[in-house]
Amino acid sequence: MSNFDPNAILRGAQLTLVGAFRALQNPGLFKYEHYQQAAIAVCAGILIRLVVAVPVIAVKVSLWTLSFFVNFEAASWDDHLVEGLDFLANSVLQVPFFLMSLMRYITPTLDHMFMDSLQWVDQTYIQKHKSEDPKNLRAMYYPNLRMYSTHGDTSKHKAPMDAVLAFLYRYGRRAAMSLGIYLLTYIPVVGRFVLPAASFYTFNNAVGPIPATIIFGSGIFVPKRYLVIFLQSYFSSRSLMRELLQPYFSRIRFNKEQKRLWFRDREGLLFGFGVGFYIFLKIPLLGVLIYGIAEASTAYLVTKITDPPPPPAYSEKFTESQVRWTNKHEFLRLPLANLDSHNAEQGHKNDELAGVRDLPGKKFS
Repeated sequence: MSNFDPNAILRGAQLTLVGAFRALQNPGLFKYEHYQQAAIAVCAGILIRLVVAVPVIAVKVSLWTLSFFVNFEAASWDDHLVEGLDFLANSVLQVPFFLMSLMRYITPTLDHMFMDSLQWVDQTYIQKHKSEDPKNLRAMYYPNLRMYSTHGDTSKHKAPMDAVLAFLYRYGRRAAMSLGIYLLTYIPVVGRFVLPAASFYTFNNAVGPIPATIIFGSGIFVPKRYLVIFLQSYFSSRSLMRELLQPYFSRIRFNKEQKRLWFRDREGLLFGFGVGFYIFLKIPLLGVLIYGIAEASTAYLVTKITDPPPPPAYSEKFTESQVRWTNKHEFLRLPLANLDSHNAEQGHKNDELAGVRDLPGKKFS
């Protein structure tokens, strides 16, 4: 449970609040163009709610029409049908979350918000430590990261539509699996064990067999509705973190195995951070606005779980050094008020462990 321990999850939840607070202090977040985007986001939130509600409204209208010819007063299946469709759209297929995530591939606003917030985090750090010796401060994130192309190797440049199609494929596969598992729960006798078994399979690798067995045993007695919400919250928070970190990974290029290990080494903290924002994203209409705040907060998160990047010429060695979170235990033991306390001395110590002291600007925050 070293990567998914309660302390890491709690620290991730704390970073949700601290990151959002830091992001909202940034006056650049309230520039005219961001106000404009905020208005668009609210309209998008309304549109998303309408898109999700269309099937339910259509069913309600159909049932209302049929009520002139069929007596529904003694029946309850019509109410269950409407509630089931709403639950299917919001909790099983995660349609609102899908539409919010899709916006990233339509407009670059979220990428710009991440970089603006990263610049603000650097400025705040300098202001907070202005009385200290500059040699003991960490290197900056924004100046070097902005030098990286968001497309990585230009010889392997992909059209924007390719990214959209890749996202649609990922969501379609996940939605099909969720729907398939949900439908299997209606099989007589064995259906009640489908969700608990899926829970055990999901959490066995993350938290170990004993906690996974406890989740399996509890899942047999927990109503199906709540177990679906629990599982989807876990998977959606993971998906949310991958989307929020996209501005970072679009610049710092990891291969597939490196990226898998990067997430695995930080999964507990990322889950705590992601599930906190996922809960706020469920707020009707304001969810899209909160998505923007989550993206801005992710810039602060990046400065706590990665090192300041070097110039692009040194990116290959730097990427290799970032797979493992080498100052993890020190950071998780820090008091909440001292999250910025790691200085150059700690950075040099970790440089030696990583074997990449020749990388310019590599200091831990």
